[in-house]
Amino acid sequence: MQVLRILSLIWKSGADIYLDETDGRVAIKNPKMIPAEVMQAAEQNFQAIDEWLKSWKNANNEKLTIMKMIHQFCGWQPNEKINEWFCAEEDSLMLFIDWTIVLAKKGWKNIYDDYRQYETAESDVIAKDLYQRAVTYMKAKKV
Repeated sequence: MQVLRILSLIWKSGADIYLDETDGRVAIKNPKMIPAEVMQAAEQNFQAIDEWLKSWKNANNEKLTIMKMIHQFCGWQPNEKINEWFCAEEDSLMLFIDWTIVLAKKGWKNIYDDYRQYETAESDVIAKDLYQRAVTYMKAKKV
């Protein structure tokens, strides 16, 4: 089973799996919410899950925000701020969709594949624009 499929099932169950900032190890919040078959798949794929989580450890805010957009859009990890922003700014939502189309043209056909391997110079430009739009929107909301 693909890493992102397993992670998405864990997140959708209401549990959370993440790297603990204190020791850098995989941690699970609310593990009893995870169905037994999903937990078994996670245990069998622990190394790949650990590597995927660690691959985000040094990501900048732009990359993390894009990841959160994907997770919100796919329904894996609800993010009310991103949802509100996409609903309020249709142009930003459409730009996000354009970003996914650029990745799809590069070969990203499965949401459970890590999209980062399909990034291009064009998708990077769009991602920067999306991040700036998100920051601008969130700053305006604080006023």
